[in-house]
Amino acid sequence: MAVLNVHERRIPASSEQVGALIDALAGADDPLWPHPTWPRMKLDRGLVVGSRGGHGPIGYTVAAYVPGQWVRFRFSAPRGFKGFHEFTVSSDEPGGTVLRHVIAMRLHGTARLAWPLAFRWLHDTLIEQCLDRALGAFQPEDCDHRRMAPHVRLLRYVTSQTAGRGRRPAPEPESRRAPTAGDATAPAAPAR
Repeated sequence: MAVLNVHERRIPASSEQVGALIDALAGADDPLWPHPTWPRMKLDRGLVVGSRGGHGPIGYTVAAYVPGQWVRFRFSAPRGFKGFHEFTVSSDEPGGTVLRHVIAMRLHGTARLAWPLAFRWLHDTLIEQCLDRALGAFQPEDCDHRRMAPHVRLLRYVTSQTAGRGRRPAPEPESRRAPTAGDATAPAAPAR
C-alpha cells in the first residue's frame, strides 16, 4: 500500500526566514516542532546527514539535508514503514514562502492497518500544528490554533498509556552494577 501525504502552508516571510525554522528542528529552542504538545523530535547528532532519532514511536535517520531549504528523514520505525518524510521550503510570490511536509512511503504488514486507523490521524494533527507554529512565528495574530479532534485526543491517550509497556530496561551487567550495603559481593571498605 502506497501513501503520499502532503501538508503545506503559505508563510508571509522570506524563504531564508522560513528555512531557519527547518534548520532549528530537534534543537533546544525548536520553533517549528510542537513539542509542548507532542513528543519532541530528537536526533543523536543534531540535524546532520546520518543522525538517528525520531519522535514518539516513529524512528528515522536524516537522509539528506540542504540547510535552509530541505531535510529528508528515512523511516526506521515502526516496522512496515518504508519511505521518508521531509520538510521543504520554496519561494511563492514576493515576500511569501511555502513550507511543505511530505510523507512518501509503502506500508507492509500490520502498518497497512496502523497507518489508516491511528498513525495518519496523529500525523495530520501534529503536522498541522507544526505549520501553525511556522505561521505564528511571523504572523501570530493569524495563526489558527487548532483544537485536537476528540478521536485524536483518544488516540494520543491510548498511545501514551501503551508507550513503553512490555519494554523494560536491560539489566545492568554485574560488572557495572553498583554494590549495595547488603550485597555479599560488595568489596570491604578500605581500612583507615
